[in-house]
Amino acid sequence: MSNSRKLWGIALLVRLVAVFTFLFLSVFAGSSAFAQGAVRSEHGDWQLTCGTPAGASFEQCALIQNVTAEDQPGVALSVIILKTADGQARLLRVLAPLGILLPNELGLVLDGNDKGRAPFIRCMPNGCMAEVVMDDAFIEELKGAQTALFVLFKTPEEGIGIPVSLSGFGSGYAELP
Repeated sequence: MSNSRKLWGIALLVRLVAVFTFLFLSVFAGSSAFAQGAVRSEHGDWQLTCGTPAGASFEQCALIQNVTAEDQPGVALSVIILKTADGQARLLRVLAPLGILLPNELGLVLDGNDKGRAPFIRCMPNGCMAEVVMDDAFIEELKGAQTALFVLFKTPEEGIGIPVSLSGFGSGYAELP
């Protein structure tokens, strides 16, 4: 099994700091959340956004890109890269719209190479979240790739590929505190 496939399998085990996840998403994942977080810098198609989650005593930053499917304007993703509050893990979170088929999971293709699927771990009023712990090898893959294609399913037969530009990912990740 390749490191990337193992990485996606680790997503099943990720339940790190459940309260932090809820607090962070309440600040950064919802549409009103971006009004609370401040864009610190832009890196290609990515924004480094920082804010203090409700009840937290420190600022949290994330590298964020919001995209919409070209052929289906109602299907959008928020891709969020962050480090956990304890600094022990680096996470890739994808917030997908409600109404998708959860058992088919979230697929990822980097520059035409299938990297596997990650399960959705939670649904909230603003969408459903998949989360993956990133290791150094996966981060380097993201830095070297041009395009990430995230695949959602409305039905078992209907996959929707949503391209996410990786332009600026490397410089944005380097600035992520």
